[in-house]
Amino acid sequence: MLAILPPFLLGCLSLTLLILNTLFWCALLFSFSLVKLLLPFHAVRVRMDPLLNRIATAWITCNSLWFGLIQKRPWRVEGVDDLRYEGWYLVNCNHQSWVDIFVLQRVLNRRIPMLKFFLKQQLIYVPVIGLAWWALDFPFMKRHSKAALRRNPELRLQDRETTRRACEKFALVPTSVMNFAEGTRFTAAKHRDQSSPYRHLLKPKAGAMALALGAMGDKFRSLIDVTIVYPGGTPTFWQFLCGRTAGVVVQVRQLPLPMEFSTGDYGGDSAFRSRFHQWLAQLWEQKDQQIADVLAADQKR
Repeated sequence: MLAILPPFLLGCLSLTLLILNTLFWCALLFSFSLVKLLLPFHAVRVRMDPLLNRIATAWITCNSLWFGLIQKRPWRVEGVDDLRYEGWYLVNCNHQSWVDIFVLQRVLNRRIPMLKFFLKQQLIYVPVIGLAWWALDFPFMKRHSKAALRRNPELRLQDRETTRRACEKFALVPTSVMNFAEGTRFTAAKHRDQSSPYRHLLKPKAGAMALALGAMGDKFRSLIDVTIVYPGGTPTFWQFLCGRTAGVVVQVRQLPLPMEFSTGDYGGDSAFRSRFHQWLAQLWEQKDQQIADVLAADQKR
């Protein structure tokens, strides 16, 4: 196993493998993406999108193989056996580190359709991978300050339109739409500044999830609610590459989505918006308790 190597050497090797794997699969991805770009027709898209997704899935599979070789402790994963690789899913997860994305991809790869994330606009400029996200139709969302939104409320419509266009593309082939409801990575400082009522989570933001449900809620088979816990502390990406992740626990729940969420008007109906917030708050209370239970059980080991 690669985990026996010194951490720094292992980190360098892991980073090299990640870069080489990314460059190889992205070269294929960009070649076929060019066809879709030059022939922007529905008939071409419905044939090319599944192929592009398969290329991205192969990239994830290769990453997952060497991820398993660098971990000193096996991951504890629960709730994935009943997932089915068909249809559309809305996926929700707590967010602590860049490592979360690789954990989600490894745990859910080939169990449900490929995950498509809502990304910050700035991430499109990440070398190579930013262009890959664009080629795979990941939606890029602009972040506006509260002050900017107060000055120009129409800015809210930009993200709604971005979500609507993205969901139109997602509806063509089975897709898992991924959302980090907290909107940012958890830190103690952010938790304190928010005065979050949760012990291990930031306050959830309902907007992106509500927009996705409003745009294509009737297609979603269910909500895949994922809770990731790092009992030994949240690792940085470099610590992960060095095999210094002190345990990973992933709990997956498949939950029904209320039918009204696919037809309600989140932006214009205050009563519907209130019900949606209550539903998400209940989900978040359960997730907070899950994390507390995992940490308490780990302390007893």
